[in-house]
Amino acid sequence: MQSSIPTPETFPHFLELELKVRDYECDMDHVVNNAVYLNYLEHARHELLATKGLKFGELSKRGISLVITRIEVDYRGSLLSGDSFVVHTALERSGRIRFLFKQYIHRLPDNRLMLSAVVTGTALNSRGRPEFPAEIEQAFN
Repeated sequence: MQSSIPTPETFPHFLELELKVRDYECDMDHVVNNAVYLNYLEHARHELLATKGLKFGELSKRGISLVITRIEVDYRGSLLSGDSFVVHTALERSGRIRFLFKQYIHRLPDNRLMLSAVVTGTALNSRGRPEFPAEIEQAFN
């Protein structure tokens, strides 16, 4: 997994999203449940795509589904109830029909790396076949 943190200078398709841990996302020890991190990552991916004009509901109405085919996650620390954190998300093309999100979660204010992930996805047409429609192509320009 790539270790360099994405920045607007190194990735043209980049988003930094600040969030805060809510109590109901934690287990009995007030540690964020490992599955909740996937929700944080997904929310950041949706926000980045929205900045590119890609809205899931609108694409779905037209028979286009954006799907995840693989997620690699390295957990490096635990967020606790009340922690503030930032999700860094970069989007890049990977071949003809795939895209990658490189994502990192850092706790604030000490900027400690808590998680790194590489998420692979593609777009499916109404027949369930991989396809990159024009608006998705444009998101990478």
